[in-house]
Amino acid sequence: MDPETHILLMYEYVEDILDRRGPYRDEHLANLRRLRDEGRVLMAGALGDPVTGAAIVFAPCTPEEVGEYVLRDPYYGAGLITAWRALPWSIVA
Repeated sequence: MDPETHILLMYEYVEDILDRRGPYRDEHLANLRRLRDEGRVLMAGALGDPVTGAAIVFAPCTPEEVGEYVLRDPYYGAGLITAWRALPWSIVA
């Protein structure tokens, strides 16, 4: 994969994500912060108002590595993520 190709991870959440995420939120955010500190995640955040999903930008890696992250995400394990996709993103600017 091209060294400039990042991976954009898109999540879709359950409708009542804000009500249900509480028990899993600290661990979910801690994982993201650890990956950010390691330089593997560049930015991440919720999408929509009200929240309907999230986007996470990974530094260049493989879609398989991102898939492994998803499977370990506490939100995924709790059934809060209804769909996800990892898209190669060629940054040009």
